Amino acid sequence: MTHSRRRFLASSTAAGLLFSQSHPAQAQLPSSNDWRVGVEHYLEGLMRDDGGYGWDDQQRSHLTPTFAVIGCAHILALSLPKTAELAEYVRTHHPMVLKSLEQEHRIFSYQQVQSLLWLKENVGTLRDTIFAWKKPLEYMKQYEQDGYPVFSQEVSAIVCRQLLGQTSEQIPDQYARYLEKSRRANGTFNNTPASDGSDGHVLNTWWGLRAQAAMRSLPQDAEETIFWLNRCQLPRGGFTYQPGARIGAVDDVAYTWAAVNSLKLLGGQLQNRSACIAYIHSLFNEDNGFGDRPGWCSNPMATYYALDTLHQLDALDSLNDLVKDNKRLAPHNSRQSRPLPDGLNVYSMQIEAHGQGSPREAVLLAKSLKIHLWGAKNAKPQWVHRAQELADREQIPVRFFASDEEYGTWVHIHGMGTYSHTSDIVAPFAADTGSSLAKQGVVTWEEYRQRRLRALESGGGRLIWQFGENEPLVRMLLDDSIERGGFAAISTFHFGNPDFTNSEPFLKRYRMQLPFVALQDAHGPEPWWFADMTEGFRTLFLAHEPTWEGFLKALKENWIVAVRHDAISRGQTWVHGGSQPVLDFVHQHTAQWQWWDNPQVSRPPVSIQVLRSDDLFEVGSPAPQAKDQINVRVRCAWRNTPQGLAKEPIYELMKLTLDNQLLETELKSKRRPNGLFEDHFHLASLPELDSGKHVLQAVLRRRDNEMTIKVEHEFSN
Repeated sequence: MTHSRRRFLASSTAAGLLFSQSHPAQAQLPSSNDWRVGVEHYLEGLMRDDGGYGWDDQQRSHLTPTFAVIGCAHILALSLPKTAELAEYVRTHHPMVLKSLEQEHRIFSYQQVQSLLWLKENVGTLRDTIFAWKKPLEYMKQYEQDGYPVFSQEVSAIVCRQLLGQTSEQIPDQYARYLEKSRRANGTFNNTPASDGSDGHVLNTWWGLRAQAAMRSLPQDAEETIFWLNRCQLPRGGFTYQPGARIGAVDDVAYTWAAVNSLKLLGGQLQNRSACIAYIHSLFNEDNGFGDRPGWCSNPMATYYALDTLHQLDALDSLNDLVKDNKRLAPHNSRQSRPLPDGLNVYSMQIEAHGQGSPREAVLLAKSLKIHLWGAKNAKPQWVHRAQELADREQIPVRFFASDEEYGTWVHIHGMGTYSHTSDIVAPFAADTGSSLAKQGVVTWEEYRQRRLRALESGGGRLIWQFGENEPLVRMLLDDSIERGGFAAISTFHFGNPDFTNSEPFLKRYRMQLPFVALQDAHGPEPWWFADMTEGFRTLFLAHEPTWEGFLKALKENWIVAVRHDAISRGQTWVHGGSQPVLDFVHQHTAQWQWWDNPQVSRPPVSIQVLRSDDLFEVGSPAPQAKDQINVRVRCAWRNTPQGLAKEPIYELMKLTLDNQLLETELKSKRRPNGLFEDHFHLASLPELDSGKHVLQAVLRRRDNEMTIKVEHEFSN
């Protein structure tokens, strides 16, 4: 039996990124209840220094795995250490503390309330928040065309009220009406109103039944719902989300948990109990945790789902024989420990970086930050041609590729709704990858696969999952992608959301199944004013050469690591993705990519650009008819907003000289009423120049310490 356990990435230190490993000694198993000791040991290994519990591969704690660990401890009657400190963590670490998003995520409040009740701790501080919810929140129509609320998020508010002691009469009527509209004739529930004729989803059905129980409105005769739930069971014993499901129709521990709990709530019998128990057994891994599906890595939520399912089936002690007979297997996903081939290097890429504004400054940033593949978001072909031409002329090893967010693409999933942000593509520039479906009307997922995905993949392109807050929907699409191809990677770090796995923690179930990437989603008119983001996070990939083919190979093999280190991460290093050999390799080659505490990879303090009349896309270039005119544009480094606006100078220009002669410059700026700048640069018109080389020198002062530096730029006339 292999005894190595969870490995995770720790915060950066002055020496660079620290990749540490956790190898708690495996508990000896002397008695018939040894599985409990092993599970307790697994849970202990998830404890983090800040008082909470984290995912197996993360140094940072999070509310969701903390909820899962507390739930496991409740099921097993375990005493968790430092209960008061743990309760305070639960109260104060709603994931939206990291960054408030556009809409409340009420499922997190449920996790807070339920965790505190399991701990037998006071929940009073949460009452005002939850009792202020009077009705379901309409989901934002820029994300779901009809504004259908996210069902599991909204009905969790009903459950919270019941947990906090409210009677059914005290729950607002709008919740009762919403629940009734979502109930299908067969007693199941789903995200859309039942009037659309769609069937239920097992996760939404569980939440709907719990809400009905809270409102004392469970049906007296639930035979049809019980029959439906049993039909969700697949041959190997686990459950899928719907009988005859077509999109992502896989078994899963969460679906199994929801079905078993629903059956118990309704007083129904599980027709094939032994197969269900055997399925849960197949998820029990050597590290004493459970995975979401057979062969998948352990994680705390899957462990909670598995233990609670066995608990509801009165079958926890069935694990005794499994452990005694040594029938557990390590997850069989070979990518976790597969040795890497010789000759690999670490290369850096940006997905959906700028594809407008100054091509010169995009090339400058790529050079300074060692970005090998630059995904130009929704760029005009002329812009990409110009950027690549400049890079090739200066022998800068960056390749520009298409990285588009196909705004206006709407994909309909029956029972879920009609969603945007489903078509973020990456592809070789100018490759024949088919046409966008943007503004082409609503398509089904199957139609999207046929009309968009097929051509994209045949042309060497790939589809990236950006975000989605409806967990049942996201599971369907990503599971379908694993089974049949589709989304090739999942975004994590983002310009507007520090980490999607923070606000959508269910994404962590896909670790080692789909690569995790960073998604710039560039905003603002100029790459220079988005540099905080371009510097702050990126996607690393292992390859023999920094080519598109090398990236595709890395995607296939999951040689991908997303890294963030910036002001938003508070100077810590956040990492997602990659097997341990990949993470070790990335650590061993930090000089090739690390952009902090590394003079070889750093953000430039200034951009000095010599502009002529044929410099397309460049603000401040001479008029087309002024063919002999040369202008110099100087942009200093500023702190920026995520929307690509300048907010605070890092450096300021003191003087500019040409061949040691002082140049007069004019300040050009566009300031908004809120004090932010759309642009801010110094412009000088050069006199008639002799042929040959010339040197521009900018003297800069750093605002935080008053130090001055000199930066030279050589050019030929």
